[in-house]
Amino acid sequence: MSKLAEFKALEAQLAAQIQQLDALKNDAELKREIEFESKLKALLEEYGVSLKHIIAILDPVKAGGHPSAKFAATPQRKPRELKRYKHPDSGEVVETKGGNHKILKQWKQEHGADTVESWLQ
Repeated sequence: MSKLAEFKALEAQLAAQIQQLDALKNDAELKREIEFESKLKALLEEYGVSLKHIIAILDPVKAGGHPSAKFAATPQRKPRELKRYKHPDSGEVVETKGGNHKILKQWKQEHGADTVESWLQ
């Protein structure tokens, strides 16, 4: 692209952006937001409070200020999987989510933990 073409393209973009800016300057909603922001800043200065303090008051979970909120935000531990062991000789089946099952403990004492783990289905 030549310098002249680049210049004209940028000039056209600038003209379009100036039109958008003029349209925004006359927008009533924007004027209300600017007025709100200026009044809010004045109010914050009057009371000597920062935006961080306001956020901590309105949403303590995001600010991390409320102690119980920290614990509520931590994810729960995923539930244990159901394991199914089948004794090859007797055909007896034990379903458990942990290793503290009475029959499973007996099997591990009799046959060894490695052997019983090989029965896992």
